[in-house]
Amino acid sequence: MNKNENLHTAKIVKNDEFYTKLTDIEKELMHYKEMFVGKTIYCNCDDPVKSNFVQWFYMRFNILHLKRIIVTAYNSDTCNGGGYYWDSDFATVDPKAIDISKEIEKDVRKLNGNGDFRSDECIELLKQADIVVTNPPFSLFREYVAQLMAYKKQFLIIGNQNAITYTSIFPYIRNNQMKYGYSIHSHDREFQVPDNYPLNAYSYRVDADGIKYIRVNGVRWFTNMRKSTETDMLILFRKYT
Repeated sequence: MNKNENLHTAKIVKNDEFYTKLTDIEKELMHYKEMFVGKTIYCNCDDPVKSNFVQWFYMRFNILHLKRIIVTAYNSDTCNGGGYYWDSDFATVDPKAIDISKEIEKDVRKLNGNGDFRSDECIELLKQADIVVTNPPFSLFREYVAQLMAYKKQFLIIGNQNAITYTSIFPYIRNNQMKYGYSIHSHDREFQVPDNYPLNAYSYRVDADGIKYIRVNGVRWFTNMRKSTETDMLILFRKYT
């Protein structure tokens, strides 16, 4: 990849840096709780300190008897250390902590590379995971899903609803290898964005603490997992006249 391509990729990932709200995460993940039990969860597009995905799993580490939580974050500024990660295998998990972000921050480590989910370093961590849960860059959605499928991983991710029209995605939908999630139905969703994010979306706000939010149209959950609330076809055994 040449230097210009590197800059282009960095710009895309930076512009895709949306933080999913905890309420939206809770509404979806609650339907899969039984499937998380005893598993290794990988959030490979997440700032371990800021991500609400990480917060959700951290708070339920003991309840779900999770085996492990792995988190990796992309950082294009390799001159200042590049990407970073958090791994419950190398940390003390205290779900009752008053400030979970500070607890996680104490054990954040540097990656050798930039933390791109396509890097060899992150792929090695992906191989160790059972389920991937995150909000990947929408602009890299095709590549992201292709990687999950190639490594046969269960996943629960956020993407644009139009992804089902992509020639590389539709076959997964058609073959029942991938489907919409439970809680979002063709609605827009509000995401927190970094302080330096340009507020040029059709709808945005800045709260009393100066935190920026934008609304993104057509957001859906995508998964290849069977929801714990999903039931088999009802078998009728009696007729009434």
